[in-house]
Amino acid sequence: MNIITLTDAAVLHIKTMLAKQSGSIGFRLSIKKTGCSGYAYVPDVITEVKMKDLHFVAQDGLHVYVDPESENVVKGVVIDYVADTTIGLKQKRLVFINPNEKNRCGCGESFTIE
Repeated sequence: MNIITLTDAAVLHIKTMLAKQSGSIGFRLSIKKTGCSGYAYVPDVITEVKMKDLHFVAQDGLHVYVDPESENVVKGVVIDYVADTTIGLKQKRLVFINPNEKNRCGCGESFTIE
């Protein structure tokens, strides 16, 4: 079982991003400490692999890398690509559905885990 799961919509969006960036080899997910709640997701298109990154191949051959220091926080996350109308405008964006998430700050930037 993979550490994270990506929906078909997320894979299609990420593969489109990869096609636009010369030399890209995959998608990397990590977290950083930030904001009022503690953690924020850091999704990246990458051109080189960090030696200790965890790796798996998702649907359609997408290479996905996870920062090993972020593994416990992102384990079980589902990444989707959806239309978001929360601010009154229809914008598409990646969303992270984390079963370990306990709270999310009011602005939506950061979260805490159980």
